[in-house]
Amino acid sequence: MRALLVVNPKATTTSERTWDLIVRALRSEVDLSVEYTRRRGHAVALTRAAAEDGFDVVVTLGGDGTVNEAVNGLMTSAPALAAPASAASRLPVLAVVPGGSTNVFARAIGLPPQWSEATSVLLEGLRAGRLRTIGLGRADDRYFTFCAGLGLDAAVIRQVERARLRGRKSTAGLYLRSMVGEFFIGMDRRHPAIRLEQPGEPTELELATVVIQNTAPWTFIGDRAINPNPAASFDLGLDVLALRQLRVPSTARTMAQVAARRPDPRGRKVVQLHNLSEFTLSATRPQAFQLDGDYLGERLKVRFTAVREALRVVF
Repeated sequence: MRALLVVNPKATTTSERTWDLIVRALRSEVDLSVEYTRRRGHAVALTRAAAEDGFDVVVTLGGDGTVNEAVNGLMTSAPALAAPASAASRLPVLAVVPGGSTNVFARAIGLPPQWSEATSVLLEGLRAGRLRTIGLGRADDRYFTFCAGLGLDAAVIRQVERARLRGRKSTAGLYLRSMVGEFFIGMDRRHPAIRLEQPGEPTELELATVVIQNTAPWTFIGDRAINPNPAASFDLGLDVLALRQLRVPSTARTMAQVAARRPDPRGRKVVQLHNLSEFTLSATRPQAFQLDGDYLGERLKVRFTAVREALRVVF
């Protein structure tokens, strides 16, 4: 079995010793090649080449951004483009070793958040052939594994990324402070700018912010899952939670509902849509945009599509 390990050397919870231990463990089971990413987007090229070179498994060591790039490399490779309907069976299996600060995707497919325990689980999964076929989301021409956002959550991620470039660590406190700052200072909360259109359904107008999920949870704060759309699943289409306004009382109430141990967001200012195959978000002014926790700039329009049974993963 040929496998490629893609290592993000900037992953926040790993070190050279970590990489060495993981390489040794994987080499006990597979014929392993190792590549290190050197820039943003490099993992896309590495995994696309692995798919086209006939590798059986692609393993990522990094955070959710590295996983996202690997998925996009696989899904835009020649085998996937040649037969989109049967891409899952033609592509390398994806295995994920968590090395980021949150590791939402790894935890969503049932892996432990610690790299050492997750590596053991993956080795057992490879030996047993324990695979799961999952669906993905696509925003225009880019795939995502667990979430996307237009508006407030993406603006928060933008602020966090800027802080990290200044040397700050990615912590729950940093996200919270960034959210408070964006909510009270950065956002135009008086004039909702987003609309949601889907085939054959009434258009949802004047939305202030939109969260899209391909699975649950949306993210984690420590060990607590945060679930705007608790019914979202890799086996279904896309789920949406949107807020019509960002007033303090209604937003605080919704955030409390989302963070509850049994989340149930609802209210007059909440729009919740389940299992969508396709829809389009458009805005009257540019909105911050994120996929899988990576800020991707501002957008006026994004078309979302559910891609079912897209990829096999080890769990």
